[in-house]
Amino acid sequence: MWRAAACRRFAFAVALGVTFAIAGCGNMPTETRVQGIVWQTDEATTDPVGSWQTLGVHDLLIQWVVVDDKAFVPNAGFPAARHLPDFERIGREPWARNVILGLAGYTDERRARANAARLAEFSIALAHVPVPLHVTGYYFPVEIDPSWADAPALAHTLGKLPRPLWVSVYDSTNVGATTLADWLASWLPADVGIFFQDGCGVYARVPVVAREYLDALSGRLGKARVRVIAEAFRPSAHGGFRAATADELRAQLSEYGGYAVYLFDGPHYVSEELIRELTRGSTTPRNVGR
Repeated sequence: MWRAAACRRFAFAVALGVTFAIAGCGNMPTETRVQGIVWQTDEATTDPVGSWQTLGVHDLLIQWVVVDDKAFVPNAGFPAARHLPDFERIGREPWARNVILGLAGYTDERRARANAARLAEFSIALAHVPVPLHVTGYYFPVEIDPSWADAPALAHTLGKLPRPLWVSVYDSTNVGATTLADWLASWLPADVGIFFQDGCGVYARVPVVAREYLDALSGRLGKARVRVIAEAFRPSAHGGFRAATADELRAQLSEYGGYAVYLFDGPHYVSEELIRELTRGSTTPRNVGR
C-alpha cells in the first residue's frame, strides 16, 4: 500500500511543482543506525533475508499478514498465499527480536479506507492467531492523511483493536507540521502510536522539513507515540521506484536523531550493497537531542 500511495503522492507533488532535486539530500556527517525495518509482505517476498542488524535494526514492522483477502500465516480464515514465510526462522533473526504485527489490509488505499471497519473485525481475529514471533505490538494497515475527510470516524474502529497499536500517517497535501499534529490530536485515541512517513521517497519534502513534522507531532502527541518511516526508495527515471542511494538515505538519517527510525522497506530496497555503503565511514548524528 505504501508504494501505491507513494505513486499518488508523487503525481500530486509533481502537479504542485514540489519536486526537489536529488542533490538536495546532499552529503553530510551521519549516523546510520536505525531501530527497525518494514517488510511489505507480498507473494514475491516471503523469505526476507538481509544483514539489517548491521545498521542497528532489532525491530521488524510487518505491514500485514492478510492482504487482499490472502493470508501469509496459517489458520487465518483466508486462502493462503502460495508460499508462506518461515516465521520460525524470521523470529530468530537479530533484526526481528521485536515484531509489530500488521494485521488485515488491502493494497488499494481507497478500498482499505472504505472497508476499515471490516478490516478491523478481521484484524481482531488475526491478533489471536499464534505466530512464532516476539510480538510487541500491532499495526492497523489503513493509512491516514488529512485528505481523508472521514478519518476521524476511524477513532471508534481503532478503539476495538488490540494494544499496543500503531497506525501510519502521511501528509499528501502538505498542510504543514502544526496543522497535521493538531488534526491528529483532535481525534486519534491517546493510546495509539503513529509511524510518520517522511515523504522523501516521492520528493514531497526534504529531510529537514520531515524533522519539523516529527517535532510538531511529538510536541502534540508525546514523543513515545511518534516513530518515523524513512522512505528508502525514489522515483525511477524509467517508471516505478528504485532504491535510494546511500547519500540520499544518509541525509534522512542525519536529521532524525532522537527518533526511532524504520526503513521502508528492507526486503525490497535495502540491499546488502546499500548496507555496506551506509555503514562505511558513519559518524555521530548532528541532530541528536535537538
